[in-house]
Amino acid sequence: MLQALIFVVFPFCMLFAALSDMLSMTIANRVSILLVATFAVVAPMAGMDWATYGWHFAAAMLILMVTFTLFALGGMGGGDAKMMAATALWMGFSFELLQYLVYAALIGGLLTFFLLLYRGSVLAAFTGHNLFLKNFADARQGVPYGIALGISGLSVYPSTYLAQWALMSLV
Repeated sequence: MLQALIFVVFPFCMLFAALSDMLSMTIANRVSILLVATFAVVAPMAGMDWATYGWHFAAAMLILMVTFTLFALGGMGGGDAKMMAATALWMGFSFELLQYLVYAALIGGLLTFFLLLYRGSVLAAFTGHNLFLKNFADARQGVPYGIALGISGLSVYPSTYLAQWALMSLV
């Protein structure tokens, strides 16, 4: 049961956030709340010691402070800020967190570049009415960064403590 939560909740939240941001340009608070609540319950049950557990929350708070500063300056959406912090909670101060942040920056940069190319193209006029592409085609919309966050989180997740613990406990 514990392994199922570890294998399902985080990936589901990453996919849901990416799709939600693509379709509605929002990431619901319930996604971040689910990530935080699940980690808070599952990590101690998976054998994470209390000091490490606390450092995971410290990492999340640091990311939250930085991303909310960016949000206040208009450089990032509020849902993206909360999602990054909730994702950081699962990674703690680790190489995986650094990978996640670098991947998110690179994938987000590529997404932004291709989004700007698409919005400036004739193709946007023809495909912009599609449910999945309408926000991509609309130059008044921002960048659905939840896509980059979801892909980055899914890329790094298999290396995290909880994913590794769940895999090892199945053997």
